[in-house]
Parts: sequence; structure tokens; C-alpha cells
Amino acid sequence: MDKKGKVYVFDHPLIQHKVSLMRDKNTNVKEFRELASEVAMLMGFEATRDLPLKDVNIETPMCATTVKMLAGEDIAIVPILRAGLGFVDGMLALVPNAKVGHIGLYRDPETHMPIEYYCKLPADIDKRKIFVVDPMLATGGSAVAAIDFIKRRGGQNIAFMCLIAAPEGIDAVHQAHPDVDIYIAAKDDGLNEKAYILPGLGDAGDRLYGTK
Repeated sequence: MDKKGKVYVFDHPLIQHKVSLMRDKNTNVKEFRELASEVAMLMGFEATRDLPLKDVNIETPMCATTVKMLAGEDIAIVPILRAGLGFVDGMLALVPNAKVGHIGLYRDPETHMPIEYYCKLPADIDKRKIFVVDPMLATGGSAVAAIDFIKRRGGQNIAFMCLIAAPEGIDAVHQAHPDVDIYIAAKDDGLNEKAYILPGLGDAGDRLYGTK
């Protein structure tokens, strides 16, 4: 039976508190960037809950014992440029051996459709648990395109992780890729006429890098 993707909304108090600070228009660039990294680490902790474990025999200073360690499932983090970069450091703090790919997309201001300008993935992407990361899931166009690119290059075990999602984006991802799990910190009301999430937090890339 084919895997059916699920939506996980993290209600941990620390995640909710930090996302609320990120929504505030008075939060400055430095604070916003730090919060993004912190939330990414907290969400990554929750999203990796089901990584497989195996029994390993070791010697403690006291005696021999059997402990649990990761069963060897390798991880790849693939940010959608540029805003997705805000998630990478937090995820790497949690999983320092993860490999990092990059997918460059921008949204056409008129059609709101994603346009690719860069894609570089680990050579062994087909053997890795892949987390595609982007702060916002609005129309879903960029997320769907990024997952398309990864699957064409052999990636199979894919999850999408973001701060805030609109129902339209969630539906778009699951219509195109019903096997992909979606991890979010908040599910918002919907999109405005410019396809921005409401209430949202504005343009995540601009707020991360102070470009507006």
C-alpha cells in the first residue's frame, strides 16, 4: 500500500511562543533570524521522532550494556532558497551529519508560479530521509515544484517542513504528492489577493535578511 502523507501541527508551547514573536512586525532582523533557527531545531526534534533505532552493545565505565542508537537512516536538508536557509542552522545543530542540498525558486509576481534557477542535491539523495524546508507554505507552488525536482533526481522519502501554512498550500502539496508528510508550526486562515498568508508574518525572506 502506498504511503499516505499526513499533516502534523506542532502545539509545543515553545514553538508557539517563538512563532508568535516572529509574527510581530516589531521583531527586528537579528531576533527574527535567531527565532527561525530556534524554531527549526525544535520542529526538527519533533519531526525526527520516528527515526528507526537499533540495539548496540557498548561498555560504560561500569559494565557492558545494550543501548539504542540510530539505525543508520541518513538525513538530507533541502532548503528552498532563499528563505529556507533560515532553517538550516537549527536543523544542523540537531543533526550535524546531515547533508544539505539547495533548490532555488522564485515566484512570478503576476502568475505566482514557481520558476527554478538552481538545484544541487547530495549524490546519494535516493538513500536519505529528506526534509524540504521553507518558512511559508502559501499557494504550495514552490513546495510542489521543489519536491518534483527531488523526485526526478531519485529522492523518495520526503517530508516538507515550514513555520506557517495556508490550507490552499497544504491541499496543493497533497494533491501533487500524497505521499509527503507536512510538518507545520501553525495553520493559518488562508491567502489574500496577492497570495500572502493571513495573518502570516509577511515576507519571510525579507524579514530574515532585511531586504525590505
